[in-house]
Amino acid sequence: MRTGVIAKKIGMSRIFKEDGRQVPVTVLLLDDLKVVARRTMEKDGYTAVQLGSGLAKAKNVSKPMRNYFAVSNVEVKRVLKEFRVSSENLIEVGSQITANHYVEGQFVDVSGVSIGKGFAGAMKRHNFGGLRASHGVSISHRSHGSTGQCQDPGRVFKGKKMAGHMGSRNVTTQNLEVVSTNEETGVILVRGAVPGAKGGWVTISDAVKKPANQDAPLPAALNGKIKEDEKKELEKGATINASEKESSEAGKVKDDES
Repeated sequence: MRTGVIAKKIGMSRIFKEDGRQVPVTVLLLDDLKVVARRTMEKDGYTAVQLGSGLAKAKNVSKPMRNYFAVSNVEVKRVLKEFRVSSENLIEVGSQITANHYVEGQFVDVSGVSIGKGFAGAMKRHNFGGLRASHGVSISHRSHGSTGQCQDPGRVFKGKKMAGHMGSRNVTTQNLEVVSTNEETGVILVRGAVPGAKGGWVTISDAVKKPANQDAPLPAALNGKIKEDEKKELEKGATINASEKESSEAGKVKDDES
C-alpha cells in the first residue's frame, strides 16, 4: 500500500485529444509536498507517513508546531495529513514527493470538503419533486410535505430527509482517471470533477476498487535532488569502496607474483 498525496485544487479546464475529442479535467497542484514524520510499528504500533504541503508563515503557527517542524528539519507547512502505508513503502523524513507519483491512465480516489451551500430546502438538498404547482397548494409549492405520523408513533424519525445545512462535508469521488502529470510544475490533471472549491485542499490516493497500477513508482516518486550532507556521505562511501578495491587488487597481484 502506497502513500497518498496532498494537492491544491486550482480549478477545471479541458484538453483536446488527437482525434479532436475534448476531455474535462481538474487541475491539482502538489505544493512543495514533503514527508514531515513517519510512524513505525515498533514505536507507534502502525506504519504511516505524515505529509505536509504549502508554506505557512511562522508567525501564524503556534510555537509547539514550529518546534515540531524544526525537529523534522522541514519548512512550516499549511496542511498536514497522515497516510497509512505498508512497512516496505515507508519514506525518509524530508523527502519531497513529485507529481510523477501517479502515472497516466491510473485510477485514483480524491477526497475533499464539498462547497458549502448554507441552509437549503428539501428540493435542492435531496432532489425532491415538490408539491403541485396548481390549485390547492397555496404558496407551499417547494415544501417537503408531511414528515411525521398522526398517532403511532407520532414523531419524526431521525435521519428524515428534510431541509437543513447543505454541503461543507467530507466527500470522496472514486475511480477518477489521471490524464497527465508534470514533474516540473507539480501539476496533476484528473478527468472529471473533484470535491471542494478553487484553492481548497484535497487528498489523492490509489483507487481501492481498481487493481494496483504496475507502472506506479514504489515507494513513491521522490525528487532527484540530493541534499549536500547526503551527497558528501555518498562521495565518502564511494572513496572508501574505491580504496578497498585498490587494496584488494594490490593484494591479489602480490599473491600472483609470489
